[in-house]
Amino acid sequence: MNLKKIVIAIDGYSACGKSTTAKQVANVLGYRYIDSGAMYRAVTLQFLDRHVALTNPREVSRVLEETNITFNLNSQKESETFLNGLNVEKKIRSMRVSEMVSQVSTLKEVRDAMVDLQRKMGREKGVVMDGRDIGTTVFPHAELKIFMTADMLVRAFRRQRELLEKKQLVDLDEVMENLVQRDRIDTTRSESPLRQAPDATVIDTTYITLDEQVDEVVRLALSRMI
Repeated sequence: MNLKKIVIAIDGYSACGKSTTAKQVANVLGYRYIDSGAMYRAVTLQFLDRHVALTNPREVSRVLEETNITFNLNSQKESETFLNGLNVEKKIRSMRVSEMVSQVSTLKEVRDAMVDLQRKMGREKGVVMDGRDIGTTVFPHAELKIFMTADMLVRAFRRQRELLEKKQLVDLDEVMENLVQRDRIDTTRSESPLRQAPDATVIDTTYITLDEQVDEVVRLALSRMI
């Protein structure tokens, strides 16, 4: 039986396991994985390095025109983010970027540019994309929409562990404060706020393993490919 290619949109809060789940689902299905969050992080890194004034739309648009974001597989077949030809995968995961990415993501010029790029990347289908507005704005007609959530303390522990794996020691209270602030900005911004699509399946990852998350998304995806 030939299974049709679909778009899988995974939205939700920070540190709920969206990216890890999306990567593994793409692996299982042989789909292309696109990390929309990494794209916004790359733009944020570019703005920080170029000292862009976020209140200056002309400057924002000019630097966006000079920003080229691509994804390449490393030797372990893992997708890594490249900004203007340079591998920035580690740099974009720093707290420096985390503290600014939600503010950068609220800018209309940034969202318009990223949504346009994401739609081009997903035009051929057969993609898994995670973010905050994938099922509501980028691909409102995606065949499968997932909305992920989890307990705040669990999310903070997960993010702290991620940072520790990258040799960044950050206090748990600071991590939690960053997550609370990001949630507030993400859910209240005027441009494509984080919200659950009416036809999305909710997955609470607080008490389930990564394998269980992946299995559930793959099961739902296969049911829509027939």
